[in-house]
Amino acid sequence: MKVKVFIATSLDGFIAKKDGDINWLTSATDSTDDHGYSAFMSGIDVILMGRATFEKVLSFGIDWPYAVKTVVLSHQLNAADLAPELQSKVEIRQGAMVDILHQLKQQGYKAVYLDGGNIIQQSLRHHLVDELTLTRIPVLIGEGIALFGALATDIKLQHLETRVYQSGFVQSRYSCK
Repeated sequence: MKVKVFIATSLDGFIAKKDGDINWLTSATDSTDDHGYSAFMSGIDVILMGRATFEKVLSFGIDWPYAVKTVVLSHQLNAADLAPELQSKVEIRQGAMVDILHQLKQQGYKAVYLDGGNIIQQSLRHHLVDELTLTRIPVLIGEGIALFGALATDIKLQHLETRVYQSGFVQSRYSCK
Protein backbone atom coordinates (compact mmCIF):
# COMPACT_ATOMS: atom_id res chain seq x y z
CA MET A 1 0.00 0.00 0.00
CA LYS A 2 1.29 3.46 -0.90
CA VAL A 3 1.08 6.08 1.85
CA LYS A 4 0.77 9.58 0.41
CA VAL A 5 0.56 13.12 1.72
CA PHE A 6 -0.87 16.10 -0.15
CA ILE A 7 -0.57 19.21 2.00
CA ALA A 8 -0.37 22.98 1.69
CA THR A 9 1.66 25.28 3.90
CA SER A 10 2.25 28.97 4.18
CA LEU A 11 5.67 30.11 2.97
CA ASP A 12 6.77 30.13 6.57
CA GLY A 13 5.82 26.44 6.96
CA PHE A 14 2.52 26.55 8.85
CA ILE A 15 -0.60 24.52 8.02
CA ALA A 16 -2.88 26.60 10.25
CA LYS A 17 -2.83 29.49 12.68
CA LYS A 18 -2.32 28.65 16.37
CA ASP A 19 -6.09 28.45 16.91
CA GLY A 20 -6.50 26.06 13.96
CA ASP A 21 -7.86 28.74 11.61
CA ILE A 22 -7.16 28.09 7.93
CA ASN A 23 -8.87 31.14 6.41
CA TRP A 24 -5.47 32.25 5.09
CA LEU A 25 -5.49 29.09 2.95
CA THR A 26 -9.06 29.25 1.71
CA SER A 27 -8.65 32.89 0.71
CA ALA A 28 -5.14 32.56 -0.77
CA THR A 29 -6.33 32.64 -4.36
CA ASP A 30 -9.42 33.18 -6.46
CA SER A 31 -8.07 30.71 -9.02
CA THR A 32 -10.39 27.91 -10.07
CA ASP A 33 -7.36 25.65 -10.65
CA ASP A 34 -7.41 22.77 -8.17
CA HIS A 35 -3.59 22.71 -8.18
CA GLY A 36 -3.34 19.00 -8.90
CA TYR A 37 -5.73 17.86 -6.19
CA SER A 38 -8.15 15.96 -8.49
CA ALA A 39 -5.28 14.15 -10.19
CA PHE A 40 -3.85 13.22 -6.79
CA MET A 41 -7.21 12.00 -5.48
CA SER A 42 -7.81 9.87 -8.58
CA GLY A 43 -5.11 7.52 -7.28
CA ILE A 44 -6.42 7.33 -3.70
CA ASP A 45 -8.84 4.72 -2.39
CA VAL A 46 -8.92 5.60 1.33
CA ILE A 47 -8.20 8.64 3.50
CA LEU A 48 -6.80 8.47 7.03
CA MET A 49 -7.22 11.64 9.05
CA GLY A 50 -7.10 12.70 12.66
CA ARG A 51 -10.00 13.90 14.77
CA ALA A 52 -9.03 17.58 14.61
CA THR A 53 -8.90 17.50 10.81
CA PHE A 54 -12.23 15.66 10.69
CA GLU A 55 -13.83 18.29 12.92
CA LYS A 56 -12.32 21.07 10.77
CA VAL A 57 -13.87 19.57 7.62
CA LEU A 58 -17.23 19.29 9.39
CA SER A 59 -16.98 22.96 10.41
CA PHE A 60 -17.07 24.02 6.74
CA GLY A 61 -20.82 23.32 6.72
CA ILE A 62 -20.72 21.53 3.35
CA ASP A 63 -21.59 18.03 2.18
CA TRP A 64 -18.84 15.50 2.90
CA PRO A 65 -16.24 16.39 0.24
CA TYR A 66 -14.53 13.03 -0.21
CA ALA A 67 -15.69 10.34 -2.64
CA VAL A 68 -13.56 7.62 -1.05
CA LYS A 69 -13.85 5.96 2.35
CA THR A 70 -12.50 8.14 5.16
CA VAL A 71 -11.10 6.61 8.33
CA VAL A 72 -10.83 8.96 11.30
CA LEU A 73 -8.27 8.04 13.93
CA SER A 74 -9.66 9.13 17.29
CA HIS A 75 -9.55 8.05 20.91
CA GLN A 76 -12.43 10.42 21.72
CA LEU A 77 -15.02 9.76 19.00
CA ASN A 78 -16.93 6.60 18.14
CA ALA A 79 -19.35 5.55 15.41
CA ALA A 80 -22.33 6.82 17.42
CA ASP A 81 -20.90 10.34 17.10
CA LEU A 82 -21.29 10.30 13.30
CA ALA A 83 -24.22 12.05 11.66
CA PRO A 84 -26.46 9.60 9.75
CA GLU A 85 -25.35 10.98 6.36
CA LEU A 86 -21.73 10.12 7.21
CA GLN A 87 -22.32 6.53 8.37
CA SER A 88 -21.49 5.02 4.96
CA LYS A 89 -18.63 7.43 4.21
CA VAL A 90 -16.68 7.74 7.45
CA GLU A 91 -15.40 5.17 9.89
CA ILE A 92 -13.98 5.94 13.34
CA ARG A 93 -11.10 3.76 14.48
CA GLN A 94 -9.09 3.73 17.66
CA GLY A 95 -5.59 2.42 18.11
CA ALA A 96 -2.06 3.07 16.98
CA MET A 97 -1.74 4.67 13.57
CA VAL A 98 0.78 2.03 12.46
CA ASP A 99 -1.79 -0.66 13.27
CA ILE A 100 -4.56 1.20 11.44
CA LEU A 101 -2.38 1.48 8.32
CA HIS A 102 -1.65 -2.24 8.54
CA GLN A 103 -5.39 -2.99 8.84
CA LEU A 104 -6.15 -0.85 5.78
CA LYS A 105 -3.51 -2.72 3.80
CA GLN A 106 -4.99 -6.05 4.94
CA GLN A 107 -8.41 -4.83 3.77
CA GLY A 108 -7.00 -4.41 0.27
CA TYR A 109 -6.58 -0.65 0.04
CA LYS A 110 -3.83 0.33 -2.39
CA ALA A 111 -3.23 4.04 -1.71
CA VAL A 112 -3.96 5.98 1.46
CA TYR A 113 -4.01 9.78 1.70
CA LEU A 114 -2.90 11.03 5.10
CA ASP A 115 -4.61 14.25 6.12
CA GLY A 116 -3.90 16.26 9.24
CA GLY A 117 -0.77 17.61 10.85
CA ASN A 118 -0.54 15.11 13.69
CA ILE A 119 -1.17 12.11 11.43
CA ILE A 120 1.46 13.35 8.96
CA GLN A 121 4.01 14.03 11.70
CA GLN A 122 3.49 10.57 13.25
CA SER A 123 3.81 8.91 9.85
CA LEU A 124 7.02 10.75 9.07
CA ARG A 125 8.49 9.87 12.47
CA HIS A 126 7.77 6.19 11.79
CA HIS A 127 9.06 6.41 8.19
CA LEU A 128 5.68 5.33 6.79
CA VAL A 129 5.24 7.99 4.09
CA ASP A 130 6.03 6.90 0.53
CA GLU A 131 5.25 10.15 -1.25
CA LEU A 132 4.93 13.76 -0.11
CA THR A 133 3.30 16.47 -2.22
CA LEU A 134 3.92 19.85 -0.63
CA THR A 135 2.28 23.01 -1.94
CA ARG A 136 3.73 26.30 -0.72
CA ILE A 137 1.15 29.09 -0.64
CA PRO A 138 2.47 32.66 -1.07
CA VAL A 139 1.24 33.85 2.33
CA LEU A 140 3.19 34.56 5.52
CA ILE A 141 1.14 34.01 8.67
CA GLY A 142 3.91 34.56 11.20
CA GLU A 143 3.12 31.78 13.64
CA GLY A 144 0.90 28.77 13.80
CA ILE A 145 0.82 25.01 13.63
CA ALA A 146 3.95 23.77 11.88
CA LEU A 147 3.63 20.96 9.36
CA PHE A 148 6.84 19.25 10.40
CA GLY A 149 7.50 18.46 14.02
CA ALA A 150 10.58 17.10 15.72
CA LEU A 151 12.19 14.05 14.13
CA ALA A 152 14.55 11.56 15.76
CA THR A 153 16.46 11.15 12.50
CA ASP A 154 16.73 12.99 9.22
CA ILE A 155 14.38 11.92 6.44
CA LYS A 156 15.98 12.08 3.04
CA LEU A 157 13.60 13.01 0.25
CA GLN A 158 14.09 12.42 -3.45
CA HIS A 159 12.71 15.25 -5.58
CA LEU A 160 10.34 13.98 -8.27
CA GLU A 161 8.91 17.18 -9.74
CA THR A 162 8.02 20.80 -9.07
CA ARG A 163 5.19 22.76 -10.62
CA VAL A 164 4.61 26.49 -10.42
CA TYR A 165 1.02 27.62 -10.81
CA GLN A 166 -0.19 30.98 -12.09
CA SER A 167 -1.70 31.57 -8.64
CA GLY A 168 1.84 31.65 -7.24
CA PHE A 169 1.48 28.26 -5.59
CA VAL A 170 4.63 26.13 -5.85
CA GLN A 171 4.09 22.41 -5.57
CA SER A 172 6.85 19.86 -5.16
CA ARG A 173 6.48 16.11 -5.07
CA TYR A 174 8.99 13.91 -3.26
CA SER A 175 9.61 10.26 -2.70
CA CYS A 176 10.44 9.50 0.91
CA LYS A 177 13.39 7.19 1.45
